[in-house]
Amino acid sequence: MFYSLIRKALFRLNPEQAHEITFRQLKYIMHSPLQFMIRQSVNFKPTTCMGLTFKNPLGLAAGLDKDGECIDAFGAMGFGFVEIGTVTPRPQPGNEKPRLFRLVEAEGLINRMGFNNLGVDNLVENVKKAKYDGIIGINIGKNKDTPIEQGKEDYLICMEKIYSYAGYIAVNISSPNTPDLRLLQYGEALDDLLQSIKNKQHLLAEQQQKYVPVVVKIAPDLTEEEIIQISDSLIRHQIDGVVATNTTLDRNLVKGLRYSEEAGGLSGRPVQLKSTEIVRLLAKELKGQLPIIGAGGIDSLIAAREKLVAGASLLQVYSGFIYHGPKLIKNIVNYI
Repeated sequence: MFYSLIRKALFRLNPEQAHEITFRQLKYIMHSPLQFMIRQSVNFKPTTCMGLTFKNPLGLAAGLDKDGECIDAFGAMGFGFVEIGTVTPRPQPGNEKPRLFRLVEAEGLINRMGFNNLGVDNLVENVKKAKYDGIIGINIGKNKDTPIEQGKEDYLICMEKIYSYAGYIAVNISSPNTPDLRLLQYGEALDDLLQSIKNKQHLLAEQQQKYVPVVVKIAPDLTEEEIIQISDSLIRHQIDGVVATNTTLDRNLVKGLRYSEEAGGLSGRPVQLKSTEIVRLLAKELKGQLPIIGAGGIDSLIAAREKLVAGASLLQVYSGFIYHGPKLIKNIVNYI
């Protein structure tokens, strides 16, 4: 009831304005006696994955807290882990507004944010201040003005700066909102990127005497053949995990709805089946050699269980959380 009233008020604002107001309030609440308003108790369900122990298998997906401003607030709500970012080496404003749209009838979102963030150095400072004692994943990308053929350098710069502070690192090569970024999911470009990232991981692990797992986030708009090829690359380069999936460009399920023709990636309920199918295909090809973090359209306990049945080891929510609030976390974690 409490969240439904808040949502009603926020949904009268444009989505980005609602986001900014929410984050201002969360930052204030977490450092005041009012933190009881967002704190909730969920069952402790430790899950071991990639050599890490997560409080529970449900995490916050990247994209909501791009700069790591509200890590403690999301931890208080019961998330087993929090993935922040996508962050880039240098600050960038992202694409022109408006760039975020609600498809309320479909419980979906379309965004073309374009990796708007305050840069990796700012994110690191926020992580240092966080008191959350769970796993923090950091999602990294390339700056928009970095040529795609030099893109791997941006990922390596971010890895160098976040390695000491990340529970795991997520390599985002699947956002549809940075020109040509998805080209890094294919063939020689993918192999070159993964080899460079793996070499960097080995170097940093030796220097810091700490092994930080690296996962790769892929798109839902891949063919079965492309999934087979990506799976082979992930195994060959000994990547630690894969996040499936990012947002989709497919509009088949939202035709005719307001904002459905807006450019950008579609998330939420409309991507649920597509992302679950990608999880299933990955599980078939990977054969347990690396874990899958299932994301995309998880808006209920059953949707979460479907991802697990398809082969996911961990789960992430974003749009479902926007539409259903903190109670979604509790319902999934307590009854998963």
